[in-house]
Formats: sequence, C-alpha cells, structure tokens
Amino acid sequence: MKKTTIFAAIGGVGIAVLAIFLIAADHIDSPSVEGTTTDIADLYAFEGNNPDNTVLIATIQGPLAPGDVTNNAAFDENVLLEFNIDNTGDFKEDLVIQAIKRGDSMYFFGPVAPETQGLSSIVETSGPRHRVKISTSENVEVTEEDGMKFFAGPRRDGFFFDFNRFNKVISGEVAPEGFLPPAEASDFFEDLNVLAVSVEVPNSMLGTAPAHVGGAVGINGLPPAYNVWVSAKRKQ
Repeated sequence: MKKTTIFAAIGGVGIAVLAIFLIAADHIDSPSVEGTTTDIADLYAFEGNNPDNTVLIATIQGPLAPGDVTNNAAFDENVLLEFNIDNTGDFKEDLVIQAIKRGDSMYFFGPVAPETQGLSSIVETSGPRHRVKISTSENVEVTEEDGMKFFAGPRRDGFFFDFNRFNKVISGEVAPEGFLPPAEASDFFEDLNVLAVSVEVPNSMLGTAPAHVGGAVGINGLPPAYNVWVSAKRKQ
C-alpha cells in the first residue's frame, strides 16, 4: 500500500458519540452511490463493555441476501472506509481510523492525525497498523491488539423499518391510518445482511472529548462527546 494513493469521498454520515448507543442511518442514497461498494448504510458509535473504550461500526452495501456475502470478495480493494473523529469541537477530523481490504484481510490504520482533511485522503501508514482476516458467514474472525478490537465481514442488518407499510403511506393507500403500532409492524430488513467494519478503541487514544454539540440540556447538561462521521472514499 503506497502512502501517496489518493482517495476521494463518495458519501458519509455522522453523529456525536455519548456514553450511550447512538446510530445514524442512510439506507437510500443518490443513484451514483446506491448499490455500489461505497454505499454506506449505518454508523453506530457506543460505549464498549469497557466504559473507557468506544466502539465504532460502519455498515455498507446493504441490504444483501445472506447468500450474497459468503466470502471476502464482497469488499472492494479500491474503497477506503474512514472513521473521522473530531475531539476539539470544530467539526474537522483531528484523528482518523482507516480500513481497507487487501487480499483476504482488512487492514486498519490509526487512530492518527490525518495529513489531509476533507474530501481526499491518503492511507495513513505512519500511525498504528492492524490486520484482521475478513469473516465469512460461517467463520467469525476478531483481532485484539494494543487494547483495540477489529472485525470485518457480513452481519445481520440491525436497521428496523416497515418499508412495505412506508410505501403504502406515501402512496396514500392507507392514509390517514399511517404507520402500524410496533407490535404489528413488519421489519423489512429482518432477514437481510450488510457488510460491517468494526473497531473498538480506548478513549485514551482519541483524546479528550469536546463539549457536546447539543450544549447544556436538562439539569445536569449533556456530557462531552466526540463528533464522529464515516466516509467511503474511492481510489483515484
């Protein structure tokens, strides 16, 4: 992997990370991205089992039938997936964790301060480097090194949405009844998969979180939070 390789952003989604579970979803993209190997489905960020760690998960290329993702060929070697972390509150990436496929493995770089910010990136080989073999539907591979954990492979889509009812609502077929109550709703994604890339990282490697973007809310206010977003960037 050459450090001079340039990757340009195709799409991204972001959230603020608290010590609770948060998610940002983007299952429908523009025609230039939808259905491609750069199509981002969800970004998850939450406190790990160790409360001093943060877990970052990006899912891509969803929805997929389980039989579509049984080998490592599903990931694209020309796509760089990049977790961006803002720890100063200026909404610019101060650190990045990058993931890119090579052969049967996913290679992770970072967290490291990026040499460039914004829409273009290079593979940041100057920081920490780790590797995990890409999992299949039958064999799950997890690498644990230097206090970090890594995974790449197919997982069940965690997004819940009654898509069929949604289509009836927007078409006016069931107006004004609207959506069904939770007990009656049907999860369109229940039997579908996505490709997931996951990293668990000690907060000590991410720096001190800035004040929450939401400001002081409630009696005790909101705790500090990293601003996190994920980008899918294609080799130029």
